Amino acid sequence: MIGTATETPRGDLNVWWRFGIPLVVPIERALFRVRVVGIHHVPFAGPAILAFVHVSVLDGPCLAIEVAWRRRRAVRFLVAAEAFDVPVNGWFLRRYRQIPIHRGGSDTGALDEAIETIRRGALAAIAPEGAVNPDPGELQRIRSGIARIALPTGAPVIPVGIWGTHRRWPKSGRDWGRPWRPRLGFTFGEPIEPTGDVSRQEDIDVFLERVREGLTQQLVAARMLAGDPVRIARD
Repeated sequence: MIGTATETPRGDLNVWWRFGIPLVVPIERALFRVRVVGIHHVPFAGPAILAFVHVSVLDGPCLAIEVAWRRRRAVRFLVAAEAFDVPVNGWFLRRYRQIPIHRGGSDTGALDEAIETIRRGALAAIAPEGAVNPDPGELQRIRSGIARIALPTGAPVIPVGIWGTHRRWPKSGRDWGRPWRPRLGFTFGEPIEPTGDVSRQEDIDVFLERVREGLTQQLVAARMLAGDPVRIARD
């Protein structure tokens, strides 16, 4: 069930989340002027999937901070397996119970783990584009993983627009130049209810198109929220 005004925000944060979030929120606020719209679409409890546009390596941490701080939910990301091999980074990923996935092939083990995690009531997060987008203004190809997780679980998919993280850490690397505190916009759209049979390619394609439409709308909305609206060329 999607969050409503009558829900009680009991959350599902473990000790690491409860200890860590109050420490990192001030850091995020020092780096960005954060604006958030539509966070009420994220339920306080129960299974759901956040499908977010991927414009920077900071997307995941910043998204997790906002959801944990505002909705008391722990976010379980599908993270590239090689990130777990980095000593300090891997330690944190394991403590915060993230899910490793091997890119460049079909990692059925990671998908199965994600499906079971969601069925147990978790809030998962997936970047349907797969990798950080070198051209943040245009969506990359939407990969099928989001459909292969959402359709079997029936968990609502909440499209999330993010704009501004790339001002600090674009695909090319960190950038600490001006503006010192760029605006960071998060927009959460209406949940997409999964329909169709995951064994049918036609159903997968239809669902992926719905996800693409939702992400496109939220990307535009996030840009506007961050004060960087899409400029339409005029003849």
